[in-house]
Amino acid sequence: MTEHFFPADELLLYSVIDWSYDRILAGGNPMTGARPASDLEAELANAISPEGIGGRAALEHWADTIIPATRAMGDPMNLAYIPAAPTAAALTFDLAVSSAQIMGGHWETGAGAIAAENQTLRWLAELAGFPAEAGGAFVSGGTVGNLSALVAARHAAAQKRDTRPARWAIAASRAVHSSIDNAARIMDVDVLWVDGDAEGRMSGEALEAAFAAHPGLADGVFAVVANVGATNAGIVDHLDSVADFCGRNDVWLHIDGAYGLAAMASARVRAQLTGLERADSFVVDPHKWLFAPYDCCALVYRDPVQSASAHSQHAGYLEQVDREAWNPSDHAIHLSRRVRGLPLWFSLATYGTDHYAGAIEKALSTTREVVEGIRASDHLELVMEPDLSVVLFRRPGGSEEQKTEWSEATADQGIALIVPTRWHDELMFRMCFVNPRTRSDRVLLVLDTMA
Repeated sequence: MTEHFFPADELLLYSVIDWSYDRILAGGNPMTGARPASDLEAELANAISPEGIGGRAALEHWADTIIPATRAMGDPMNLAYIPAAPTAAALTFDLAVSSAQIMGGHWETGAGAIAAENQTLRWLAELAGFPAEAGGAFVSGGTVGNLSALVAARHAAAQKRDTRPARWAIAASRAVHSSIDNAARIMDVDVLWVDGDAEGRMSGEALEAAFAAHPGLADGVFAVVANVGATNAGIVDHLDSVADFCGRNDVWLHIDGAYGLAAMASARVRAQLTGLERADSFVVDPHKWLFAPYDCCALVYRDPVQSASAHSQHAGYLEQVDREAWNPSDHAIHLSRRVRGLPLWFSLATYGTDHYAGAIEKALSTTREVVEGIRASDHLELVMEPDLSVVLFRRPGGSEEQKTEWSEATADQGIALIVPTRWHDELMFRMCFVNPRTRSDRVLLVLDTMA
């Protein structure tokens, strides 16, 4: 029976590669989306069976049922949530990474791949102004990256405190990503919520006020989480004053830059991020604004000795792991690991870092052009000046139902994906620009239909 299980079906292999080739060239439709579970279950009902349906029938299910019920994130007119724009090189190389069957948790099993990933992490660390000994690992996404960094932060605090507080806590603004609140629940720690300015940006002064107002809670704070590109409004916290506060109080500073920290590749933006170089850790998701495929988050520590102390796993079957080598499993809450940083490495090596900086600058320029168009419009209002490439705007008048209907109709007609969000209890519209192929004139023509 097993003689037909492992040998490659050459025709099937070519069929899958052909489908992938066509998809990379043509892209996908971001305007499609979910379908009722009952429909999908019915269409896939016989896909898994004792005797199997064969690779060609399975590929037909993939092309005819599964893909049409998903949303491609890389289209230039997908402006919802945080879109994606993976390069052709990154997408193509993702096939090679899967084919290579590398376990990237330990140096012994993945040395070459890990060395390439580390080269990529070093580029990010240098952009941030971190020291030469900085390092980390690629994990699945910002949620795992944030959680791993906060686990390391609490471990570091426990190591240096003589007495532990009644309750540990994280300090963050209300604009922080939902994964921070989720991490607090997972770790069973409290959150000291810090008031931001009118747009939600956290500062050192706001941290001082929050600590003074809640001394019992503040006593247990082991980390401050600052934003570089908060997801909903794209805001950037006042990093310099936040870093000052953390330095005075000997508190770990973690930067959640899952979306926005990619912009540090722009020299102009990096100059506005003073204080970033004093952080203890940061995350940035290459599958957002660094043109890599899902799923990928770069987690970088200033001092990886501390992260290894928190995360290294020990067991009888791990006795042969060389603890002097660089093992990505030592720096996050994972052991088995796909070398998901390699598509980014391949894309960087293919195109060069200058092209990356230029692509990010292009998205920032498009953002400014769209903002000027909204400002000049007689039927739209800009809500706030964007810090990076998230634009919040409103269409005065009309009901929430009408605004939602416009968004749905625009997507259903295959024009654009622009969805509402809620900001300060008001339903408004939000666009996020990360794709250098997005044209401002096309976006503004779509917005004209709101009139």
